[in-house]
Amino acid sequence: MRNKFENLLIEFARIHRFNVRFFKELFTPPYEVKEIIRQCYEIGWKSFPLISLTGFIVGFVFTKQSRPSLEEFGAASMLPALISIAIVRALAPLVTALIASGKVGSQIGAELSSMNVTEQIDAMEVSGTNPYKYLIVSRVIATTFMIPVLTFYVAGIGLFGGYLSIISKDQLSMLSFFTQVFESIKFIDLFAMVFRSIVFGFTIGMVSCYVGYFSSKGTEGVGKAANSAVVASMFIVFIEELLIVQIMALLS
Repeated sequence: MRNKFENLLIEFARIHRFNVRFFKELFTPPYEVKEIIRQCYEIGWKSFPLISLTGFIVGFVFTKQSRPSLEEFGAASMLPALISIAIVRALAPLVTALIASGKVGSQIGAELSSMNVTEQIDAMEVSGTNPYKYLIVSRVIATTFMIPVLTFYVAGIGLFGGYLSIISKDQLSMLSFFTQVFESIKFIDLFAMVFRSIVFGFTIGMVSCYVGYFSSKGTEGVGKAANSAVVASMFIVFIEELLIVQIMALLS
Protein backbone atom coordinates (compact mmCIF):
# COMPACT_ATOMS: atom_id res chain seq x y z
CA MET A 1 0.00 0.00 0.00
CA ARG A 2 2.80 2.38 0.89
CA ASN A 3 4.65 1.63 -2.36
CA LYS A 4 1.51 2.34 -4.39
CA PHE A 5 1.04 5.66 -2.61
CA GLU A 6 4.68 6.59 -3.21
CA ASN A 7 4.40 5.65 -6.88
CA LEU A 8 1.29 7.83 -7.15
CA LEU A 9 3.11 10.80 -5.65
CA ILE A 10 6.06 10.22 -8.00
CA GLU A 11 3.65 10.16 -10.94
CA PHE A 12 2.05 13.45 -9.85
CA ALA A 13 5.51 15.00 -9.48
CA ARG A 14 6.46 13.87 -12.99
CA ILE A 15 3.23 15.28 -14.41
CA HIS A 16 3.94 18.58 -12.64
CA ARG A 17 7.48 18.79 -14.04
CA PHE A 18 6.16 17.90 -17.50
CA ASN A 19 3.63 20.77 -17.42
CA VAL A 20 6.08 23.28 -15.97
CA ARG A 21 8.66 22.41 -18.59
CA PHE A 22 6.09 22.91 -21.35
CA PHE A 23 5.39 26.52 -20.35
CA LYS A 24 9.09 27.15 -19.92
CA GLU A 25 9.91 25.81 -23.39
CA LEU A 26 6.87 27.55 -24.89
CA PHE A 27 8.26 31.03 -24.23
CA THR A 28 11.90 30.17 -24.90
CA PRO A 29 13.26 30.52 -28.46
CA PRO A 30 14.02 29.03 -30.93
CA TYR A 31 10.56 27.99 -32.11
CA GLU A 32 9.88 24.96 -34.30
CA VAL A 33 7.54 26.77 -36.71
CA LYS A 34 7.78 24.21 -39.53
CA GLU A 35 6.99 21.34 -37.17
CA ILE A 36 4.05 23.26 -35.68
CA ILE A 37 2.62 23.85 -39.17
CA ARG A 38 3.12 20.18 -40.06
CA GLN A 39 1.35 19.09 -36.91
CA CYS A 40 -1.53 21.49 -37.62
CA TYR A 41 -1.89 19.82 -41.01
CA GLU A 42 -1.76 16.34 -39.48
CA ILE A 43 -4.23 17.17 -36.71
CA GLY A 44 -6.54 19.52 -38.57
CA TRP A 45 -6.74 18.75 -42.27
CA LYS A 46 -6.52 14.96 -41.96
CA SER A 47 -9.36 15.00 -39.42
CA PHE A 48 -11.80 16.82 -41.70
CA PRO A 49 -13.48 13.75 -43.30
CA LEU A 50 -14.25 12.10 -39.95
CA ILE A 51 -15.17 15.41 -38.29
CA SER A 52 -17.47 16.36 -41.19
CA LEU A 53 -19.43 13.12 -41.06
CA THR A 54 -19.71 13.16 -37.28
CA GLY A 55 -20.78 16.81 -37.10
CA PHE A 56 -23.44 16.34 -39.77
CA ILE A 57 -24.87 13.25 -38.07
CA VAL A 58 -24.94 14.95 -34.66
CA GLY A 59 -26.84 17.96 -36.02
CA PHE A 60 -29.26 15.87 -38.06
CA VAL A 61 -30.02 13.31 -35.33
CA PHE A 62 -30.27 15.86 -32.51
CA THR A 63 -32.80 17.89 -34.52
CA LYS A 64 -34.76 14.74 -35.38
CA GLN A 65 -34.92 13.68 -31.73
CA SER A 66 -35.81 17.16 -30.45
CA ARG A 67 -38.75 17.73 -32.79
CA PRO A 68 -41.33 15.46 -31.06
CA SER A 69 -40.75 17.08 -27.66
CA LEU A 70 -41.21 20.60 -29.05
CA GLU A 71 -44.26 19.59 -31.09
CA GLU A 72 -46.00 18.37 -27.91
CA PHE A 73 -45.89 21.95 -26.61
CA GLY A 74 -46.61 23.54 -29.98
CA ALA A 75 -43.12 25.03 -30.12
CA ALA A 76 -41.75 23.39 -33.27
CA SER A 77 -40.90 26.85 -34.60
CA MET A 78 -38.30 27.15 -31.82
CA LEU A 79 -36.30 24.23 -33.24
CA PRO A 80 -33.63 26.38 -34.99
CA ALA A 81 -33.01 28.33 -31.77
CA LEU A 82 -32.78 25.15 -29.72
CA ILE A 83 -30.28 23.38 -31.95
CA SER A 84 -28.17 26.52 -32.38
CA ILE A 85 -27.68 26.91 -28.62
CA ALA A 86 -27.17 23.18 -28.06
CA ILE A 87 -24.64 22.73 -30.88
CA VAL A 88 -22.70 25.95 -30.40
CA ARG A 89 -22.56 25.91 -26.64
CA ALA A 90 -22.09 22.22 -25.86
CA LEU A 91 -22.23 19.62 -28.62
CA ALA A 92 -19.71 21.07 -31.09
CA PRO A 93 -16.74 21.40 -28.68
CA LEU A 94 -17.50 18.14 -26.87
CA VAL A 95 -17.99 16.04 -30.01
CA THR A 96 -14.88 17.54 -31.60
CA ALA A 97 -12.84 16.82 -28.48
CA LEU A 98 -14.04 13.21 -28.27
CA ILE A 99 -13.33 12.53 -31.93
CA ALA A 100 -9.92 14.19 -31.63
CA SER A 101 -9.17 12.17 -28.49
CA GLY A 102 -9.74 8.99 -30.45
CA LYS A 103 -7.99 9.93 -33.67
CA VAL A 104 -5.37 12.51 -32.71
CA GLY A 105 -4.72 11.25 -29.19
CA SER A 106 -4.00 7.70 -30.28
CA GLN A 107 -1.85 8.95 -33.15
CA ILE A 108 0.32 11.16 -30.92
CA GLY A 109 0.58 8.53 -28.20
CA ALA A 110 1.59 5.77 -30.60
CA GLU A 111 3.99 8.00 -32.54
CA LEU A 112 5.90 9.25 -29.50
CA SER A 113 5.88 5.80 -27.92
CA SER A 114 7.37 4.21 -31.05
CA MET A 115 10.04 6.91 -31.12
CA ASN A 116 10.76 6.14 -27.47
CA VAL A 117 10.99 2.40 -28.17
CA THR A 118 13.34 2.86 -31.13
CA GLU A 119 15.43 5.34 -29.08
CA GLN A 120 14.91 8.17 -31.57
CA ILE A 121 14.26 10.57 -28.68
CA ASP A 122 17.63 9.68 -27.12
CA ALA A 123 19.28 10.14 -30.52
CA MET A 124 17.79 13.64 -30.80
CA GLU A 125 19.25 14.58 -27.42
CA VAL A 126 22.68 13.26 -28.45
CA SER A 127 22.57 15.24 -31.71
CA GLY A 128 21.90 18.48 -29.81
CA THR A 129 18.19 18.79 -30.69
CA ASN A 130 15.74 19.59 -27.93
CA PRO A 131 13.27 16.68 -28.26
CA TYR A 132 10.81 18.21 -25.81
CA LYS A 133 10.45 21.43 -27.80
CA TYR A 134 10.39 19.63 -31.16
CA LEU A 135 8.05 16.80 -30.21
CA ILE A 136 5.94 17.99 -27.28
CA VAL A 137 5.57 21.76 -27.59
CA SER A 138 4.81 21.65 -31.30
CA ARG A 139 2.09 19.03 -30.87
CA VAL A 140 0.43 20.71 -27.91
CA ILE A 141 0.39 24.07 -29.71
CA ALA A 142 -1.11 22.39 -32.77
CA THR A 143 -3.89 20.67 -30.82
CA THR A 144 -4.65 23.84 -28.83
CA PHE A 145 -4.98 25.83 -32.05
CA MET A 146 -6.65 23.28 -34.34
CA ILE A 147 -9.35 21.93 -31.99
CA PRO A 148 -11.07 25.37 -31.84
CA VAL A 149 -10.86 25.60 -35.65
CA LEU A 150 -12.40 22.14 -36.00
CA THR A 151 -15.03 23.06 -33.42
CA PHE A 152 -16.23 26.03 -35.49
CA TYR A 153 -16.38 23.75 -38.52
CA VAL A 154 -18.35 21.09 -36.62
CA ALA A 155 -20.78 23.76 -35.40
CA GLY A 156 -21.36 24.91 -38.99
CA ILE A 157 -21.76 21.44 -40.46
CA GLY A 158 -23.95 20.41 -37.50
CA LEU A 159 -26.27 23.38 -38.05
CA PHE A 160 -26.46 22.47 -41.74
CA GLY A 161 -27.42 18.91 -40.79
CA GLY A 162 -30.09 20.33 -38.49
CA TYR A 163 -31.42 22.48 -41.33
CA LEU A 164 -31.73 19.46 -43.63
CA SER A 165 -33.57 17.60 -40.89
CA ILE A 166 -36.04 20.49 -40.48
CA ILE A 167 -36.80 20.93 -44.19
CA SER A 168 -37.48 17.22 -44.51
CA LYS A 169 -40.81 17.98 -42.76
CA ASP A 170 -41.23 21.78 -42.84
CA GLN A 171 -40.92 24.48 -45.46
CA LEU A 172 -38.18 26.76 -44.19
CA SER A 173 -35.70 28.79 -46.20
CA MET A 174 -32.02 28.65 -45.31
CA LEU A 175 -32.02 32.42 -44.77
CA SER A 176 -34.86 32.18 -42.23
CA PHE A 177 -33.18 29.25 -40.50
CA PHE A 178 -29.80 30.91 -40.04
CA THR A 179 -31.47 34.22 -39.10
CA GLN A 180 -33.12 32.46 -36.16
CA VAL A 181 -29.84 30.67 -35.38
CA PHE A 182 -27.77 33.84 -35.14
CA GLU A 183 -30.49 35.70 -33.23
CA SER A 184 -30.42 32.95 -30.60
CA ILE A 185 -26.66 32.84 -30.15
CA LYS A 186 -25.24 35.23 -27.56
CA PHE A 187 -21.68 36.26 -26.85
CA ILE A 188 -21.55 33.96 -23.81
CA ASP A 189 -22.39 31.00 -26.07
CA LEU A 190 -19.50 31.75 -28.43
CA PHE A 191 -17.20 32.38 -25.49
CA ALA A 192 -18.20 29.05 -23.95
CA MET A 193 -17.52 27.24 -27.23
CA VAL A 194 -14.09 28.83 -27.74
CA PHE A 195 -13.08 28.39 -24.10
CA ARG A 196 -14.14 24.74 -24.08
CA SER A 197 -12.35 23.94 -27.32
CA ILE A 198 -9.10 25.60 -26.22
CA VAL A 199 -9.10 23.74 -22.90
CA PHE A 200 -9.98 20.45 -24.59
CA GLY A 201 -7.32 20.91 -27.27
CA PHE A 202 -4.62 21.66 -24.70
CA THR A 203 -5.69 18.67 -22.62
CA ILE A 204 -5.64 16.24 -25.54
CA GLY A 205 -2.19 17.43 -26.59
CA MET A 206 -0.65 17.32 -23.11
CA VAL A 207 -2.14 13.99 -22.08
CA SER A 208 -1.29 12.24 -25.35
CA CYS A 209 2.26 13.60 -25.38
CA TYR A 210 2.84 12.69 -21.74
CA VAL A 211 1.62 9.12 -22.20
CA GLY A 212 3.69 8.62 -25.36
CA TYR A 213 6.81 10.35 -24.05
CA PHE A 214 6.96 8.22 -20.89
CA SER A 215 5.68 4.96 -22.36
CA SER A 216 7.23 1.65 -21.40
CA LYS A 217 9.79 0.06 -23.66
CA GLY A 218 8.89 -2.67 -26.13
CA THR A 219 6.27 -3.02 -28.84
CA GLU A 220 3.60 -3.69 -26.21
CA GLY A 221 4.21 -0.21 -24.84
CA VAL A 222 3.15 1.37 -28.14
CA GLY A 223 -0.29 -0.23 -27.99
CA LYS A 224 -0.70 0.65 -24.33
CA ALA A 225 0.35 4.26 -24.99
CA ALA A 226 -2.19 4.66 -27.80
CA ASN A 227 -4.96 3.15 -25.69
CA SER A 228 -4.04 5.13 -22.56
CA ALA A 229 -3.89 8.39 -24.52
CA VAL A 230 -7.45 7.92 -25.77
CA VAL A 231 -8.94 6.78 -22.47
CA ALA A 232 -7.16 9.39 -20.32
CA SER A 233 -7.95 12.23 -22.75
CA MET A 234 -11.65 11.38 -22.90
CA PHE A 235 -11.89 10.98 -19.13
CA ILE A 236 -10.25 14.33 -18.41
CA VAL A 237 -12.33 16.04 -21.12
CA PHE A 238 -15.52 14.87 -19.40
CA ILE A 239 -14.24 16.11 -16.03
CA GLU A 240 -13.37 19.49 -17.58
CA GLU A 241 -16.79 19.64 -19.24
CA LEU A 242 -18.44 19.17 -15.86
CA LEU A 243 -16.36 21.96 -14.30
CA ILE A 244 -16.82 24.35 -17.24
CA VAL A 245 -20.60 23.87 -17.14
CA GLN A 246 -20.59 24.94 -13.51
CA ILE A 247 -18.41 27.97 -14.26
CA MET A 248 -20.57 29.06 -17.20
CA ALA A 249 -23.70 28.68 -15.07
CA LEU A 250 -22.22 31.18 -12.61
CA LEU A 251 -21.32 33.61 -15.41
CA SER A 252 -24.72 33.43 -17.10
